[in-house]
Amino acid sequence: MRFAEYGDYDAIGLAELIRNKEISAVEAVEEAIARIEETNPKLNAVVFKAYDRARDAAKAGPQGPLGGVPVLLKDMRAHCVGMVTRSGSRYTSDAPATFDSTLVARYKDAGLVPLGKTNVPEFGLIPCTESKLWGTAENPWKRGFTAGGSSGGAASAVAARMVPIAHATDAGGSIRIPASCCGLVGLKVSRGRITQGPDASDAMSGMSVDNLVSRTVRDTALMLDLTSAPDHGDPYFAMTPDGSYLEGIATPPRKLKIGVALKSFDDSAFDPQVLAAIKNTTKLLEDFGHTVEEASPDFDHMRTRIGIMTLWGTNGAYGIELLKRTLNREPTLDYLEPITYHLYLRGKELFGYQHIWAVQLMHKAARDAAKFHQTYDLWLTPTMAHLPFRHGLIDRNVSSIEEAFAPVMMHVPFTSLQNATGQPAINLPLGMSEEGLPIGVQFVARSGDEMTLLKLAAEIEDAAPWIDRKPDLEN
Repeated sequence: MRFAEYGDYDAIGLAELIRNKEISAVEAVEEAIARIEETNPKLNAVVFKAYDRARDAAKAGPQGPLGGVPVLLKDMRAHCVGMVTRSGSRYTSDAPATFDSTLVARYKDAGLVPLGKTNVPEFGLIPCTESKLWGTAENPWKRGFTAGGSSGGAASAVAARMVPIAHATDAGGSIRIPASCCGLVGLKVSRGRITQGPDASDAMSGMSVDNLVSRTVRDTALMLDLTSAPDHGDPYFAMTPDGSYLEGIATPPRKLKIGVALKSFDDSAFDPQVLAAIKNTTKLLEDFGHTVEEASPDFDHMRTRIGIMTLWGTNGAYGIELLKRTLNREPTLDYLEPITYHLYLRGKELFGYQHIWAVQLMHKAARDAAKFHQTYDLWLTPTMAHLPFRHGLIDRNVSSIEEAFAPVMMHVPFTSLQNATGQPAINLPLGMSEEGLPIGVQFVARSGDEMTLLKLAAEIEDAAPWIDRKPDLEN
């Protein structure tokens, strides 16, 4: 029997139904599977399905605070026994994983039931979800437009109510951009907050982090409680929170001083509808009693951007060289998309001192951000300075990542900075465009201060709820 109200519940709500025996874990999983089968042909959000394993797990009666709740894993880094991890590339192995990554093991310990993997661009390189291996993920709010990237499949699936939460990663905005495009909560955590063990430790020289996309702040808070303990061998450790995040959001934050960006670093204007969402958010914050004034960190953003590109090159070359040795296969254009292949070639040409220079630029940016937060508790920006764009804006067949990114740089002027600095940042779905596309705003906190972000997010969610806003999947 179908459970029509399934999509009205977040992960905590579904877990309560299962715990109270109003529905069973098997029924929750079967409903999720049915929704994927109905909706995914339109959206191409889910690219690998592990239904039999999920059914077996549900029948076993999974325990934990989220026992029986279905979840999807991003096709990057989230190794799960029996599932492939292709990272959106034809170059990778299609052999299923023989072990769970530490984060996936924690998901299972919490009672979550993984159903499969979600769509990504090749190696998560671009802020939209299009690849030769998996094809294009659609935005459920309006097909033909990007779901964001690189966690676009995850965001599309959650927005379409296939699952209440989905694993995601973020190396330049890859959680927050899809959350903005699809109308979700997306928290990029502090560097070192969530382990990448046992086989990864320092993804993208510390720029890339794991977490998830969700529809509610409380789901994000609980999942951080369940997953954020450090692991032996981790190279970074985020500052320990003062108590439970889920318990913390029950009380509003103290009165905050918030700086707001009303234009990009190069003085270019935001889309008028995006600017309106920022101003509406500012008014809401002032109604709460917070102080908001125009201010931004004093970043050398152009040098920082060059440093980020350098680290993408060196880390990309390292990752492909590692695959080359593991697979005993030459990385060629037969297996790699041109943008990836040429980033690999450029990365191989970079010297060690250039990599270290880029890392030091990241540390300098972190110091600049810390100075800003001596005055301001949070920084408010658009997550995307313009509305979600149509598919194909990024040409993946060019040889230069700068050339490929040029058409979208004005769309995402802020998100990569937090990957450089290691700060936490959260997208909240606080606007809708005239075209029927979500508009997200971003709050950035000092390193380690996810608690303030989540407290404020919960305060905003209570005053301006978005949980009942859902896309028309017939569009």
